[in-house]
Amino acid sequence: MPGGRVSAGVALLSLVLAPGCAPGGGADEGPPTPEPQHTLTADQTHNRWSRTIPPILTVESGAVIEAYLEEASDGQLTPESTFEDLARLSFDPIHPLTGPVYVEGAEPGDLLAVTLHEIELGDWGWVANVPGFGFLADRFPEPYLRTFEFEPGDTSVDFAPGIRIPLRPFPGVMGVAPDTDSMLVTIPPRQNGGNMDDRDLVEGTTVHFPVLVEGALFSIGDPHIAQGDGEVGGTAIEGPLRVVYELEVIKGIGPIPSPHYETDEFYAVTGFAPTIDEAARNAVEAMIDYLVRSRGLSRQEAYQLASMAGDLKIAEVVDVPNMLVAMRISKDVIGN
Repeated sequence: MPGGRVSAGVALLSLVLAPGCAPGGGADEGPPTPEPQHTLTADQTHNRWSRTIPPILTVESGAVIEAYLEEASDGQLTPESTFEDLARLSFDPIHPLTGPVYVEGAEPGDLLAVTLHEIELGDWGWVANVPGFGFLADRFPEPYLRTFEFEPGDTSVDFAPGIRIPLRPFPGVMGVAPDTDSMLVTIPPRQNGGNMDDRDLVEGTTVHFPVLVEGALFSIGDPHIAQGDGEVGGTAIEGPLRVVYELEVIKGIGPIPSPHYETDEFYAVTGFAPTIDEAARNAVEAMIDYLVRSRGLSRQEAYQLASMAGDLKIAEVVDVPNMLVAMRISKDVIGN
């Protein structure tokens, strides 16, 4: 809501936008963004996962695409929304995903590398406590809704006196089509990616997805402006984004059980499951497999290297029925 108005029952706080860290997660400027060859608008969307959803665009491997992403409620919430609007929120249209994009030459068993070259803020965002949703839903049954306004170049927002949140935008949902005719909801993460809500998937990151159907059928959405690891309350600061990304088909690697991602600093794998314990085990197994395949280690050596130099983190705990855990390892350790 304009000026940072808070819905009934919550004290009014002035939201002052101030300089901070760069929205993409770092202060240094990287290489120039490649010129987009295609543009997708925020109304070219769907909100299910299925191989039966027809592509809205067909591209060659290496294509650079500019995509406008609608906020997660798909227009149900606006800068003027109140608690009453939150009470009427329907989960059915949640997560409008821009796409799908068919990539020529992508076949099951390949990887699709998606590089996030540029992520640009929209002009507003919202955060909410939706009753019945969130990691501590039983302890926080009351609704909460707050909106924010942004200007070009904003890098942080004042949440309360003396409390400032850096803006670090990223797409909460990215993925390829699963090999099913069913229309799967977008809420949980799966092998195809989906609602990973991993705050490290920022500008400059490349995400590797297992191609499960011909053409991959890549989609992207659920734009987040600021989020902590875990997304424990159920939402980030949700708001529209503009993203420039590149799609590249990688042959000869073989299937992976869930997405991997990398930056100049680290390589990371993910694991999903209904519990944190299971998701963590799956992430560690994925890291062992990666180190064996890419560095020629034995499984025992890879296990010990993961123990000495790997970092586990909880990416999200609210996207039922699955949670997502990531494990990263520094490229200073393993090389590029």
